[in-house]
Amino acid sequence: MFKFNSWRHKTLIYHLKELTLQSPNPNPLLFSLHFCTNTSDSTSFAASYLINNFGFSPKSAPKLCSTYNVRFKTAQKPDSVLNFFRNHGFSDTQLRNIIAKSPWLLSCNPSKRVLPKFEFFLSKGASNSDIVNLVSKYPMVLSPSLENHIVPTYELLYKFLKSDKDVIACAFGNPTLLTHHFAPHNIRVMIENGVTDLNITRVIRRQSSILCRSDILMEVEELKGLGFNLSQSFFSEALIAKRKITKTRWEEKVDAIKKWGWSDADVLEAFKKQPHIMLTSIDKINSVMSFWVNQLGWDARAIVKLPRVFGSCLERRIIPRAAVLQYILIKGLLNKKASLTTPFVVSDKLFLERYINRYKEQSSYLLKLYEEKLNLAHARDETDTMS
Repeated sequence: MFKFNSWRHKTLIYHLKELTLQSPNPNPLLFSLHFCTNTSDSTSFAASYLINNFGFSPKSAPKLCSTYNVRFKTAQKPDSVLNFFRNHGFSDTQLRNIIAKSPWLLSCNPSKRVLPKFEFFLSKGASNSDIVNLVSKYPMVLSPSLENHIVPTYELLYKFLKSDKDVIACAFGNPTLLTHHFAPHNIRVMIENGVTDLNITRVIRRQSSILCRSDILMEVEELKGLGFNLSQSFFSEALIAKRKITKTRWEEKVDAIKKWGWSDADVLEAFKKQPHIMLTSIDKINSVMSFWVNQLGWDARAIVKLPRVFGSCLERRIIPRAAVLQYILIKGLLNKKASLTTPFVVSDKLFLERYINRYKEQSSYLLKLYEEKLNLAHARDETDTMS
């Protein structure tokens, strides 16, 4: 059994007393706990309880009882379970949703199966309402063993997130972390294969859902084979991209980029420089490429060297800055060897300094041109918001 330190134990006792003193739901008639004994011989008591108290159909109730091993011969057990949840702050509506997803709870011993998990979460800083919301949305969090799964997984997450507050926020935001066996397995796979703690932390914080699926080893080895450095931040971004995008969708994005004149080697180079490119939508890729090639008349392959351009907003960044660049190019003010992509990824402050204010004679006109394009973009945003 999980042991609490003294100060958390006192805090826990206070919370539990508070929960125990809560009065039952003031409107118990929302659904009746009384069992109707007029059932056919072919319908089990548990199935009839689901039908009469929760509105399950005569066809689905027996299947649920069989699938989730829901068994009881009197209403005493399920009634006590429902009262337990009521006394811990759950409404009848929430209970209806919980039982619909996890009917097995009706035949469990809540003092042994559920209460220790509530106590554990409370000891880690979760509030009563946090727990109610978590269980209401994802009652399967009550299914795994506390000692054998939830506590070890929690401690593994704590190793990287470093605080109970962050672990609770992460785990409650994605409760499959605490229920799916692949989550701790995949974290250990990354550790064993040399992925740095910082990159594992990035994955957990940014996209923990990718840990709750199949074995992650294949993607880790593939990225290592492509030359990704397991200690650099790009590795975590590449891993997220590899796990989120299906093989079919990946190929579709590669084909979409290649239609603009890129080679397979170009796509790979861009991916290694900026993995997020593969998380960019095909529509966004085509919009940026179309503006770059068809309206500006520039070489699409220029973006290979700095694919962060695809992460820039077309209307609010690329178009206004392109207007400035086109002007200073026509006037011959920009060095011929200067990068065409860098102006689109620098900060607003740096863009103003390098591409507007440095040209003192033209700075007023350039600033006006730049702001006109920005204002058009903002006007479009406001129109879209109102429509």
